[in-house]
Amino acid sequence: MNLPKQVEIVDVGPRDGLQNIQTLVPTEQKVKLINGLTGAGVRRMEATSFVHPKWVPQLADAEQVLAQIVRPEGARFMALIPNLKGYERAKASGAVSEVALVVAASETMNQKNVNMLIEASLEHCRIIIDRAKSDGISVRGSIGTAFGCPYEGLVPVQPVLNITQQLFDMGADEVMFADTIGCANPAQVYDLFVRVKDRWPEQPVAAHFHDTRHLALANALAAVQAGVRIFDASVGGLGGCPFTPKGAGNVATERLVFMFHEMGIQTGIDYNGLLEVSEFARSLKQPESGGSVCS
Repeated sequence: MNLPKQVEIVDVGPRDGLQNIQTLVPTEQKVKLINGLTGAGVRRMEATSFVHPKWVPQLADAEQVLAQIVRPEGARFMALIPNLKGYERAKASGAVSEVALVVAASETMNQKNVNMLIEASLEHCRIIIDRAKSDGISVRGSIGTAFGCPYEGLVPVQPVLNITQQLFDMGADEVMFADTIGCANPAQVYDLFVRVKDRWPEQPVAAHFHDTRHLALANALAAVQAGVRIFDASVGGLGGCPFTPKGAGNVATERLVFMFHEMGIQTGIDYNGLLEVSEFARSLKQPESGGSVCS
């Protein structure tokens, strides 16, 4: 088995995880969560979103959270950006080193998620990427429903590759592929990422798995075998997609880190410290979920 010596973990719990909790989490608790993650060695995370508070009230305090967190040297904080106004808010915070833009690979999901066609979403991405490049801010292009859609079923590979090409052509620094509803299987994952790495061998690509069918770890293993070196995860398994209310959350960071460490693949994260943060994260979790903007 051809395995790397190290992979990068991006914890998306502070954004993708918390946005699905109905009860508002106090700002100081969000700050504690983020500081706990950096204290455990997490050096890259999706810290918040600059979506309009009307749509995601849980993250209405984005500026306040970013102003209060500890920012260790080398730590990178990402924010999800829905539009140019959100980008300007992120830039003004002075704490965001990279932004994430989301486009779904299925038309129905993209309209449900951001109320526009894929073509229009990509044009929004182009405008924001141009602005970010001039400002020295990195951009991640995130492709949602890269494997399957709750409305259209199995998503063919070619539309995913087409969106990937456009994002890289626009200047995206990285493209992330999300199993938004947790429907992917290892063979499907391996097939997609082999094609992606064959076409863009030098470009950074990331994998984002949900554990709806308890295949997230198996899918992560398939992805790493296909050449992926960047993995999203959410501490405590926080998160999910509001369009699949019975689906499980994101793959838990602690489970992914444990698997990689046991395989001799380093992450730079202190596993025991991460377990403490996971316990705190799980205390924030509620049985019901809501929210918006899936990835």
